[in-house]
Amino acid sequence: MAHVALPEFEEMDPKIQEIARPIMEKTGKLGEIFKLLAVRKDIYFATDGMIQSYLLAETELSYDIKESIALLISKENGCKMCVDVHKGIAKMLGMSEERIEEVLEGIDAIHTSEEEKELLRFCVKASKKDNYKILKQDIEAIKSLGYSESQIIEAVAIVGYFNYINTLSNVFSLGE
Repeated sequence: MAHVALPEFEEMDPKIQEIARPIMEKTGKLGEIFKLLAVRKDIYFATDGMIQSYLLAETELSYDIKESIALLISKENGCKMCVDVHKGIAKMLGMSEERIEEVLEGIDAIHTSEEEKELLRFCVKASKKDNYKILKQDIEAIKSLGYSESQIIEAVAIVGYFNYINTLSNVFSLGE
């Protein structure tokens, strides 16, 4: 049970209700993270903007890489709810069940290129409290594998998003 009172549909801002209505019609419910974010309209829409821009839009990184980052960072942060949610989202975005299981086993278990594994290792390192220890040479090493600065920034933005959303979920005990 969440550590704070989560609003029901009727208590949400009308603009959030517009977004929530089709979700409820399709699934019959709203997830706890949706409800938590709906406590504050500004927080909801800032977060939704990140979801739309980083995760759902076609960007420079593939959906497989983006969802691999989502799963790895959520697992690393001990956010079971986010891991479970992103297993479903990953499937919806075309990731195979096999790839999802490989990611959850760890980077070395993923059947992909060494370049992609190194990007994912970099992302896990970027998610840590001591990410300030990442040096220019670490970024140059990822660039030497064929990733552009823009792709690296996108990957780190996704890492930052998952550190943020995992923190919200964990602190307020969502999905427990």
